[in-house]
Amino acid sequence: MRIGSREIGYPHLLVAGLLFAMLLSVGIGASTSASTYGAFNPAWDGGSGVRDVATDTRTDVALAYNTTAYSEANESRTVAFVISPATGYSDAEATRIEAFVRDGGTLVVADDFRPHSNELLTRLGASARLEQTPLRDDRHQYKTGAFPIATQTNESPLTRDVDQLTLNHPTTVSPNGSTVLVRSSNFSYQDLDDDAELDESETLQSHPIVTTERLGAGTVVVVSDPSVFINAMLDQPDNRAFAEALVGTHDTLLLDFSHGEERPPLQVALHSLRDSPVLQLLFGGGVLGAFVVVARRASAES
Repeated sequence: MRIGSREIGYPHLLVAGLLFAMLLSVGIGASTSASTYGAFNPAWDGGSGVRDVATDTRTDVALAYNTTAYSEANESRTVAFVISPATGYSDAEATRIEAFVRDGGTLVVADDFRPHSNELLTRLGASARLEQTPLRDDRHQYKTGAFPIATQTNESPLTRDVDQLTLNHPTTVSPNGSTVLVRSSNFSYQDLDDDAELDESETLQSHPIVTTERLGAGTVVVVSDPSVFINAMLDQPDNRAFAEALVGTHDTLLLDFSHGEERPPLQVALHSLRDSPVLQLLFGGGVLGAFVVVARRASAES
């Protein structure tokens, strides 16, 4: 094969192809994540589908790897998602989030058995708490009683087109005066001893699944199952409609990964580059230097 005045043999093409494939696989690996709930995780337990919901509702997506992103947001036009944080928020971080909500922002906290969301809700001054006891429903379910279907919804803009939610090993919410938007069926029960059976000490009754409350000029929504937003569950009735109702009334979706388990290396690099003028200068100098070297070699060979 001839390119210009040079003959390119098949071994060279093979090496070039292998190099391209290697770079492509590295690039894909660097831009994706294996983190549960991660926005760049396309697997069953990832949250990449939430970004698709934002695209469908024409909502911009912003990623927060630091809580300073809350201070930069347009509060009244932004909904922020905190999904099962792996570590706790400091007082200073919680103060930024509280200011975001009190100035008109909407905060969605979705969790089940980790303790850090309740810690955050306490620091914010919110009323609702996650009870962290497994909920089962052996009548209204998806596959098993550990996948209960919440069948009772109250009318609200946040439950528009939502008649039910399909859950995956959820807990429940203690409202403590906040408004209940979604409840489980009357045949659900808290599995107090976690033995997957209804015992004499456990009662069939409806339990709160989603609550909302005002905090200053803003809103805090608490969801007792973060799995509602993972890829494997998002298309189960009516989880996507719920996500669309939360996201679609805002201009920006802020996904808070400041306390997530891991981040895609490429996204971290791009985020660091965007926020650092020094790194921008070094990167620009490196690109310019590489261009000069390539141009000189091309000139010498011609």
